[in-house]
Amino acid sequence: MNTRQRPTLAAIVSQFAPNEGVNGTQIPGVECLRFSRAGRRLPTVYNPCVCFIVQGKKRVLLRDQVFEYKPGEFLAVSVDVPVIGEVVEGSSARPYLGLKISLDQAQLAELVATGERCLSNTQLPSRAVFVGQSDDKLSDCIARIADLLFAPKEISVLAPLLQRELYFRLLTSPHAQSITKLAQRGSHLQRIAQAIRILRHQFDKPVRVEYLANQVGMSVSSFHAHFKRVTAMSPLQFQKQLRLTEARQMMLSTQCDVVSAAYRVGYESPSQFNREYVRAFGVTPGRDADQHRVEQLGKRT
Repeated sequence: MNTRQRPTLAAIVSQFAPNEGVNGTQIPGVECLRFSRAGRRLPTVYNPCVCFIVQGKKRVLLRDQVFEYKPGEFLAVSVDVPVIGEVVEGSSARPYLGLKISLDQAQLAELVATGERCLSNTQLPSRAVFVGQSDDKLSDCIARIADLLFAPKEISVLAPLLQRELYFRLLTSPHAQSITKLAQRGSHLQRIAQAIRILRHQFDKPVRVEYLANQVGMSVSSFHAHFKRVTAMSPLQFQKQLRLTEARQMMLSTQCDVVSAAYRVGYESPSQFNREYVRAFGVTPGRDADQHRVEQLGKRT
């Protein structure tokens, strides 16, 4: 994003992100983000999306992989994946501001089918998460999507057109391979995405790798290799991360106690849950929940 656009885009996102955290908008699939504190690591599960920073800096951790991006860059997520996000630059005086746009697989598939000749043929490995540069055309498209927030009566007509343009810009970028393969029926990435959907629906139940491989029509060895190449995790590691992230959400949003959360996400041993939670998030589940409650209380006083 060029220097001329950033202040305007930052002002728009700031206006439509009045609350700390994720703010929904009237445009389907578009969210405005505000974080006024740097340094805290927040586990979450990303759906397929593309994230643009207009102010500040952020780091996303996928297992042992670290992705850091800033204004002028975007982070794209091609499949559902559990990650840990950390705002690197952001304060109450100058908060981190971002725009998050969901990716629709059906619309991507339609565009891939109709615009195949125009799409990038750069051969890069398919990954669940990657960072790319925002060129002028992509930046201009994002700015027009943000401007549309001021014209709610025009959203139903113009938002689908701008979304289609956004997809086209992504599909013609050097990093198009992962997004293109997500939209191609029968591709390895699409099969891994299908397996991930099964894991998300059955995260609290024992799931065998053989079962997943059979469900997506792959051999066990091929499935395991492609799953790890895409997500940086084995299927069982992926399920464990899903369980821990879901348990954290339960404790923070419903005040579920630690033991109940452990059992509800599929753990048979609360002590094992506690150990793996600390290993994943660097803090005990009880302390994590207490810290969150103190922060929420501070916001209300």
